Amino acid sequence: MSAPAAVIFDLDGVLLDSEAAWSDARRELVEETGGSWRADAPRAMLGMSSVEWSRYMREHLGVPLGDEEISRAVVERLERLYRDRLPLLPGAREAVVSLASRWPLGLASSANRPIIALVLELAKLVRCFKATVPSEEAARRKRAPDVYLEAARRLSCEPRRCTAVEDSANGIRAAAAAGMKVVAIPNADFPPARDVLGRADIALSSIDALEPRILEGLERS
Repeated sequence: MSAPAAVIFDLDGVLLDSEAAWSDARRELVEETGGSWRADAPRAMLGMSSVEWSRYMREHLGVPLGDEEISRAVVERLERLYRDRLPLLPGAREAVVSLASRWPLGLASSANRPIIALVLELAKLVRCFKATVPSEEAARRKRAPDVYLEAARRLSCEPRRCTAVEDSANGIRAAAAAGMKVVAIPNADFPPARDVLGRADIALSSIDALEPRILEGLERS
Protein backbone atom coordinates (compact mmCIF):
# COMPACT_ATOMS: atom_id res chain seq x y z
CA MET A 1 0.00 0.00 0.00
CA SER A 2 1.24 3.52 -0.77
CA ALA A 3 1.91 6.18 1.86
CA PRO A 4 -1.14 7.79 3.53
CA ALA A 5 -2.88 10.52 1.58
CA ALA A 6 -3.70 12.51 4.72
CA VAL A 7 -3.54 12.42 8.51
CA ILE A 8 -6.50 13.47 10.65
CA PHE A 9 -6.04 14.42 14.30
CA ASP A 10 -8.44 14.54 17.19
CA LEU A 11 -7.94 17.62 19.41
CA ASP A 12 -8.89 17.02 23.05
CA GLY A 13 -6.72 14.33 24.61
CA VAL A 14 -4.43 14.11 21.57
CA LEU A 15 -3.07 17.64 21.22
CA LEU A 16 -4.50 19.11 24.42
CA ASP A 17 -4.69 17.95 28.03
CA SER A 18 -8.05 19.66 28.18
CA GLU A 19 -10.60 17.56 30.05
CA ALA A 20 -10.04 19.50 33.30
CA ALA A 21 -10.54 22.82 31.51
CA TRP A 22 -13.79 21.66 29.90
CA SER A 23 -15.03 20.38 33.26
CA ASP A 24 -14.12 23.64 35.02
CA ALA A 25 -15.91 25.76 32.40
CA ARG A 26 -19.04 23.62 32.55
CA ARG A 27 -19.09 23.31 36.33
CA GLU A 28 -18.74 27.10 36.72
CA LEU A 29 -21.82 27.63 34.57
CA VAL A 30 -23.82 24.97 36.41
CA GLU A 31 -23.00 26.47 39.80
CA GLU A 32 -23.53 30.08 38.71
CA THR A 33 -27.00 29.33 37.30
CA GLY A 34 -28.21 27.26 40.24
CA GLY A 35 -27.86 23.84 38.67
CA SER A 36 -26.48 20.72 40.33
CA TRP A 37 -23.08 19.39 39.23
CA ARG A 38 -22.56 15.61 39.25
CA ALA A 39 -19.29 13.74 39.70
CA ASP A 40 -20.04 11.55 36.69
CA ALA A 41 -20.81 14.51 34.40
CA PRO A 42 -17.31 14.76 32.81
CA ARG A 43 -17.37 11.12 31.73
CA ALA A 44 -20.97 11.37 30.57
CA MET A 45 -20.17 14.35 28.31
CA LEU A 46 -16.89 12.93 26.98
CA GLY A 47 -16.99 13.03 23.17
CA MET A 48 -20.40 14.71 22.94
CA SER A 49 -20.92 17.41 20.34
CA SER A 50 -21.83 20.89 21.58
CA VAL A 51 -25.47 20.25 20.71
CA GLU A 52 -25.48 17.12 22.86
CA TRP A 53 -23.59 18.35 25.91
CA SER A 54 -25.60 21.59 26.01
CA ARG A 55 -28.79 19.54 26.10
CA TYR A 56 -27.28 17.26 28.76
CA MET A 57 -26.41 20.26 30.95
CA ARG A 58 -29.95 21.59 30.63
CA GLU A 59 -31.75 18.27 31.17
CA HIS A 60 -29.47 16.51 33.67
CA LEU A 61 -27.54 19.26 35.45
CA GLY A 62 -30.39 21.75 35.73
CA VAL A 63 -28.93 24.71 33.83
CA PRO A 64 -31.96 27.00 33.24
CA LEU A 65 -30.85 28.31 29.83
CA GLY A 66 -31.44 27.43 26.20
CA ASP A 67 -29.02 25.03 24.55
CA GLU A 68 -27.36 27.66 22.34
CA GLU A 69 -26.93 29.97 25.32
CA ILE A 70 -25.36 27.16 27.35
CA SER A 71 -22.93 26.34 24.54
CA ARG A 72 -21.95 29.98 24.08
CA ALA A 73 -21.43 30.53 27.82
CA VAL A 74 -19.21 27.45 28.20
CA VAL A 75 -17.17 28.38 25.13
CA GLU A 76 -16.60 31.90 26.51
CA ARG A 77 -15.32 30.46 29.78
CA LEU A 78 -13.07 27.96 28.02
CA GLU A 79 -11.66 30.67 25.78
CA ARG A 80 -10.64 32.66 28.87
CA LEU A 81 -8.95 29.60 30.35
CA TYR A 82 -7.06 28.86 27.13
CA ARG A 83 -5.93 32.45 26.67
CA ASP A 84 -4.53 32.31 30.20
CA ARG A 85 -2.83 28.92 29.63
CA LEU A 86 -3.17 26.61 26.66
CA PRO A 87 -2.77 23.01 27.92
CA LEU A 88 -0.86 21.80 24.86
CA LEU A 89 0.56 18.33 25.46
CA PRO A 90 4.37 17.97 25.36
CA GLY A 91 5.49 17.15 21.84
CA ALA A 92 2.12 17.93 20.25
CA ARG A 93 3.20 20.97 18.28
CA GLU A 94 6.38 19.27 17.09
CA ALA A 95 4.45 16.20 15.93
CA VAL A 96 1.94 18.29 13.97
CA VAL A 97 4.63 20.40 12.30
CA SER A 98 6.63 17.29 11.40
CA LEU A 99 3.67 15.49 9.85
CA ALA A 100 2.41 18.62 8.10
CA SER A 101 5.67 18.74 6.15
CA ARG A 102 4.81 15.33 4.67
CA TRP A 103 1.02 15.07 4.40
CA PRO A 104 -2.14 17.21 4.37
CA LEU A 105 -3.57 17.35 7.88
CA GLY A 106 -7.16 17.47 9.05
CA LEU A 107 -8.76 17.89 12.46
CA ALA A 108 -11.91 16.00 13.53
CA SER A 109 -13.02 17.16 16.96
CA SER A 110 -15.97 17.27 19.32
CA ALA A 111 -14.91 20.81 20.31
CA ASN A 112 -16.84 23.81 19.01
CA ARG A 113 -15.44 25.58 15.96
CA PRO A 114 -14.50 28.77 17.89
CA ILE A 115 -12.46 26.63 20.30
CA ILE A 116 -10.71 24.80 17.45
CA ALA A 117 -9.85 28.12 15.81
CA LEU A 118 -8.54 29.62 19.07
CA VAL A 119 -6.40 26.58 19.91
CA LEU A 120 -4.77 26.51 16.48
CA GLU A 121 -4.16 30.26 16.66
CA LEU A 122 -2.59 30.14 20.14
CA ALA A 123 -0.50 27.09 19.25
CA LYS A 124 0.59 28.72 15.97
CA LEU A 125 -0.64 25.71 14.01
CA VAL A 126 -3.29 27.30 11.77
CA ARG A 127 -1.29 26.80 8.58
CA CYS A 128 -0.64 23.13 9.36
CA PHE A 129 -4.27 22.06 8.95
CA LYS A 130 -5.99 21.98 5.57
CA ALA A 131 -9.41 21.09 7.01
CA THR A 132 -11.05 21.24 10.44
CA VAL A 133 -14.40 19.63 11.31
CA PRO A 134 -16.24 19.99 14.62
CA SER A 135 -18.67 17.15 15.22
CA GLU A 136 -21.52 19.69 15.36
CA GLU A 137 -21.02 20.01 11.58
CA ALA A 138 -21.41 16.24 11.06
CA ALA A 139 -24.66 14.31 11.12
CA ARG A 140 -23.68 12.14 14.10
CA ARG A 141 -21.10 12.44 16.86
CA LYS A 142 -18.08 10.21 17.34
CA ARG A 143 -18.55 6.52 17.60
CA ALA A 144 -20.28 7.03 14.25
CA PRO A 145 -17.75 7.73 11.46
CA ASP A 146 -19.40 10.93 10.18
CA VAL A 147 -16.90 13.52 11.43
CA TYR A 148 -13.97 11.53 10.01
CA LEU A 149 -15.72 10.95 6.70
CA GLU A 150 -16.42 14.67 6.45
CA ALA A 151 -12.79 15.53 7.24
CA ALA A 152 -11.62 13.16 4.50
CA ARG A 153 -14.10 14.71 2.07
CA ARG A 154 -12.87 18.22 2.81
CA LEU A 155 -9.30 17.01 2.28
CA SER A 156 -10.36 15.42 -1.04
CA CYS A 157 -8.98 12.07 0.16
CA GLU A 158 -10.49 8.60 0.23
CA PRO A 159 -11.09 7.58 3.87
CA ARG A 160 -9.18 4.31 3.40
CA ARG A 161 -6.12 6.36 2.42
CA CYS A 162 -6.25 8.41 5.65
CA THR A 163 -4.73 7.77 9.05
CA ALA A 164 -6.49 9.02 12.20
CA VAL A 165 -4.86 9.87 15.53
CA GLU A 166 -7.21 9.31 18.48
CA ASP A 167 -7.23 8.92 22.26
CA SER A 168 -10.78 7.95 23.23
CA ALA A 169 -12.87 4.82 22.81
CA ASN A 170 -15.53 6.53 20.70
CA GLY A 171 -12.89 8.29 18.60
CA ILE A 172 -11.16 5.00 17.83
CA ARG A 173 -14.49 3.43 16.94
CA ALA A 174 -15.36 6.37 14.68
CA ALA A 175 -12.09 6.36 12.77
CA ALA A 176 -12.09 2.58 12.37
CA ALA A 177 -15.69 2.65 11.15
CA ALA A 178 -14.63 5.24 8.56
CA GLY A 179 -12.18 2.68 7.19
CA MET A 180 -9.08 4.58 8.25
CA LYS A 181 -5.84 3.38 9.76
CA VAL A 182 -5.91 4.33 13.45
CA VAL A 183 -3.07 5.44 15.71
CA ALA A 184 -4.25 5.31 19.32
CA ILE A 185 -2.72 7.42 22.07
CA PRO A 186 -4.85 6.20 24.99
CA ASN A 187 -6.44 8.86 27.19
CA ALA A 188 -4.87 8.60 30.65
CA ASP A 189 -8.02 9.74 32.48
CA PHE A 190 -10.55 7.73 30.42
CA PRO A 191 -8.55 4.88 28.82
CA PRO A 192 -10.28 2.83 26.11
CA ALA A 193 -11.21 -0.74 26.95
CA ARG A 194 -8.84 -3.39 25.65
CA ASP A 195 -11.25 -4.62 22.97
CA VAL A 196 -11.68 -1.07 21.63
CA LEU A 197 -7.95 -0.41 21.71
CA GLY A 198 -7.56 -3.59 19.69
CA ARG A 199 -9.35 -1.87 16.79
CA ALA A 200 -6.42 0.54 16.44
CA ASP A 201 -3.54 -0.39 14.16
CA ILE A 202 -0.96 0.78 16.68
CA ALA A 203 -0.95 2.31 20.17
CA LEU A 204 1.61 4.88 21.29
CA SER A 205 2.36 6.04 24.81
CA SER A 206 2.38 9.74 23.93
CA ILE A 207 2.08 12.21 21.05
CA ASP A 208 5.82 12.84 21.00
CA ALA A 209 6.28 9.25 19.79
CA LEU A 210 4.26 10.03 16.64
CA GLU A 211 6.81 10.29 13.84
CA PRO A 212 6.45 10.03 10.04
CA ARG A 213 8.11 6.60 10.03
CA ILE A 214 5.28 5.27 12.25
CA LEU A 215 2.69 6.17 9.62
CA GLU A 216 4.83 4.87 6.78
CA GLY A 217 5.16 1.55 8.62
CA LEU A 218 1.38 1.32 9.04
CA GLU A 219 0.79 1.73 5.34
CA ARG A 220 3.24 -1.05 4.51
CA SER A 221 1.60 -3.47 6.92
